[in-house]
Amino acid sequence: MGVGGYLLLPWRFLVVLFSRLFLLPTGVPVRSGDATFPKAMDNVTVRQGESATLRCTVDNRVTRVAWLNRSTILYAGNDKWCLDPRVVLLTNTKTQYSIEIQNVDVYDEGPYTCSVQTDNHPKTSRVHLIVQVSPKIIEISSDISINEGSNISLTCIATGRPEPTVTWRHISPTAVGFMSEDEYLEIQGITRAQSGDYECSASNDVAAPVVRRVKVTVNYPPYISEAKSTGVAVGQKGTLQCEASAVPSAEFQWYKDDKRLIGGQKRVKVENRPFLSKLIFFNVSEHDYGNYTCVASNNLGHTNASITLFEEKTTAMTPWKAPGAVSEVNNGTSRRVGCIWLLPLLILHLLLKF
Repeated sequence: MGVGGYLLLPWRFLVVLFSRLFLLPTGVPVRSGDATFPKAMDNVTVRQGESATLRCTVDNRVTRVAWLNRSTILYAGNDKWCLDPRVVLLTNTKTQYSIEIQNVDVYDEGPYTCSVQTDNHPKTSRVHLIVQVSPKIIEISSDISINEGSNISLTCIATGRPEPTVTWRHISPTAVGFMSEDEYLEIQGITRAQSGDYECSASNDVAAPVVRRVKVTVNYPPYISEAKSTGVAVGQKGTLQCEASAVPSAEFQWYKDDKRLIGGQKRVKVENRPFLSKLIFFNVSEHDYGNYTCVASNNLGHTNASITLFEEKTTAMTPWKAPGAVSEVNNGTSRRVGCIWLLPLLILHLLLKF
């Protein structure tokens, strides 16, 4: 369509119009002159929403000049022929004839012609307007929840000029590089390690890349990661702990001898969190010792583990002796050793005397 709001005229009427405008006999078409005159710009590239300036270099031989978009007259000399308020005349001098198209849009893209009349010979020069458009993601998959082992397909559709490059990557510490350089990301037999956010990026160097994310939740049945037996003395507080990983989060139950234990009892309490359950004994008795079963379940399955609460024997303490008692024993021993050492000296003294 070209610039919107132009005065569109039939081709035959344009020929008559130009013949009068450039003082040519009716029926003589506008012909291209030499490549150096009139001289227009090279192709003009602008971003959507910016202004495009179209310049045509002329000299004092020119008697008539006009800018056209395809077969539509934009300006002829100082006279505006189009209805679009975005098109304005910038310069009309002996050396340059230029117009500006403001707030450019994609439908403005296309060929523009500078036509001049000199010595009764029409000449033209053409410039092509290229409109670049920032990337935009117009369609992307919604967040998804899927069971482990299933296949998924994520879609990310983007537009822009030039056509943007679309890439997918997994936002995860273990992910390396791009997973896909395409609008579609296919994952066969997805695992729990592949859950998380997936980022779609669309870029075409016109503006900063556009980024959107899709959250992928991978559901899997529970597995118990920690269930450790514990020893507690009678009369002490004891805790049995059971940790389980699952999506959705696991529900926990405790059993002893096929009897389910319910929290809120006097001596026993059950504390449940999304991935952890505790069976707490406030005052352990002989009756509490034995094997307990922790059951973790969600809508995909269940698992269990056996945990033992056993009696922890206290070690016998040796009697404590005061430092004084130890000193007395040591002193008594020293005196006996001293007497044994003096006896030979006493016998030797008596022999020498007699």
